[in-house]
Amino acid sequence: MPAELRRPVATEWSRANKRGLPVDCFLEGPCFDAAGNLHVTDIPHGRILRISPEGRWTQLAEYDGEPNGLALHPDGARLYVADYKQGILALDIATGQVAPVLARRNSERFKGPNDLVFARNGDLYFTDQGQTGLHDPTGRVYRLRPGGQLDCLLANGPSPNGLALSPEEEVLFVAMTRDNAVWRLPLLPDGSTAKVGRFASFHGTSGPDGMAMDAAGNLLVAHASLGSVFVLSPQGEPIARIRSCRGATTTNLAFGPDGRTVFVTESETGAVLAATWSPREQAPRAV
Repeated sequence: MPAELRRPVATEWSRANKRGLPVDCFLEGPCFDAAGNLHVTDIPHGRILRISPEGRWTQLAEYDGEPNGLALHPDGARLYVADYKQGILALDIATGQVAPVLARRNSERFKGPNDLVFARNGDLYFTDQGQTGLHDPTGRVYRLRPGGQLDCLLANGPSPNGLALSPEEEVLFVAMTRDNAVWRLPLLPDGSTAKVGRFASFHGTSGPDGMAMDAAGNLLVAHASLGSVFVLSPQGEPIARIRSCRGATTTNLAFGPDGRTVFVTESETGAVLAATWSPREQAPRAV
């Protein structure tokens, strides 16, 4: 992130998550639009930033929130935002205007939405993480249907975070950060889930965060304390590790328009990293 966009001040977010230290930025939620612009969130300062294909950074929106995950709406004109304070929001890409989509459920505020992903039929899956963990495994995973129906698929998650759908969209993978694991949620024809299991386990002081699926069904997992993106086969076997060339807080990732370049937010240094990955490659090249 350019120096002129950094804000080295303490915020409500940094007091809760960084022991009150000044945090000039904390990048998350990488998401491309149809024009090839990369969007990222700056959680503690309530900002959404745009990076052009030429690498120019601009601020698209700033509001009273803590935006985390981003997902491009099927209409291509809006980004949906998982906001820890405000719920699910919609950002107009052309104007930068932010509007609420789902702020509460049955008059109750969410714990703190973290990430989200759209299915091809328009269903929106999102995690409600809050401050949950092994001490309080009450994090939730929801599905919001295009008609407005909200389904709670899981209510016992120890810090549900990033999401990814299998290529056939029959399985939802959820990063459970404080369990240091990725869970596998089969999506049944009647809309429910069953036989939820642990797909992969990790180690470290934090855990898996954002995720993405490649065309071959390999799951790419950004680990927020190991400074790496781990690539898991469809059977959960580790087949590659992409190491950060900056800090160790690799929080989220997204494939670029070419389908071969992985863009990774490294939140410790406020950097966006890029690496090449192809399902046929066993030795990814970081740049």
